[in-house]
Amino acid sequence: MGKSSQTTTKVYGNTTTSNPYASSTTNNSGTTSSFVQGSALDTVYNFVNKNMDSLLNEYLNPSLNSTTNQAKLNSFTNTLNSETQKNLENNIINPLSNRNMIRSSQATDLYKNLSDTNTNTISSYINELLSESQDNTASMMNNLLNAYLQGYNVISDMQEQSLATSNGNATTTTSSGSAGNISSGLASSNQLVNILGNLASIFGKKL
Repeated sequence: MGKSSQTTTKVYGNTTTSNPYASSTTNNSGTTSSFVQGSALDTVYNFVNKNMDSLLNEYLNPSLNSTTNQAKLNSFTNTLNSETQKNLENNIINPLSNRNMIRSSQATDLYKNLSDTNTNTISSYINELLSESQDNTASMMNNLLNAYLQGYNVISDMQEQSLATSNGNATTTTSSGSAGNISSGLASSNQLVNILGNLASIFGKKL
């Protein structure tokens, strides 16, 4: 007699788990997850994937060409030139001129010295501005990556919840089948060999 075999099949429940930021769906084919379109985590995810290369380049190669740096530099330069010129004229040139104690050539030298001093001051400010810009970019990248990883954690939680719920709703079915009787098959094979052997001996004698 043949032996019976059993096969157990597990079918996961079709489950969708979601929150305002992400959604996961599990069925017997597996689990798929995604951010809710337009949510904060979806926006961060897309922004980081699209802009991280340029942010990294900006960090490694800080430049004055950015809108922010240009605005800061122009503001600093205009304020510096305006204030230092006023100070020079009001506190030095005009008082001396009123007393006839300064020649035009001396005034010209004073303006030139002021211009050179301001140029050096602006050069130092540029170095500080580039360093500050690099620090700001690094801080932005760090904040974006933290938010990006937060999105990864949310997706992972959604997957675990969806899989756990689907597993709880799973159904199992068991099917039985009949296996061939190996010992019976072997016995039949032995009988066939014996019959063939007998036939060979009979025909052998006649020959």
